[in-house]
Amino acid sequence: MEIQVELARIIINESSDQQIIVLREKNGQERNFPIVIGIVEIFAIDRRLKGIEPPRPMTHDLLANVIHGLGAKIDKIVIDDLQDHTFFAKLHLSANGENFKIDSRPSDAIALGVATDTPIFVEDHVFDQAAG
Repeated sequence: MEIQVELARIIINESSDQQIIVLREKNGQERNFPIVIGIVEIFAIDRRLKGIEPPRPMTHDLLANVIHGLGAKIDKIVIDDLQDHTFFAKLHLSANGENFKIDSRPSDAIALGVATDTPIFVEDHVFDQAAG
C-alpha cells in the first residue's frame, strides 16, 4: 500500500556532502523518516521551495522540461524499497494513454517532484523498515 508523504524538513550542512530530508506521512499517523541525499539535490530542493528561479535551467528543471516537451506527465513519485540503508524510487509517468515507471534515486525524484508539484508516496513496508 502506498502512503502519501510530504517534505517535512530539509537539513542543510554546507560542511558535509551528506544532507538530510525528512518525509512525513501526510494523512493519518505521524510517521516520518530521514533520507540522506547529496548537496546538489538539497540545494535544488531548497531553491524550488523558496521560489528561487535560476537564470538557466538546472538538471531537474531540464528533465521536467523534457518530460513535458515529450507530452508526458509525472503522475507521482513512489519510494518503493529500502535495501542495505539505500532507498529506491520510481517516477510514474503517463503519455498517450500509456503508463511508465522509471527507476530513480529518491533525491532526484523528490527534486524533480518539488519542481513539478508532484505527489510523493512511500510503500508501507518502506515506512516499517525505515522506522525500525
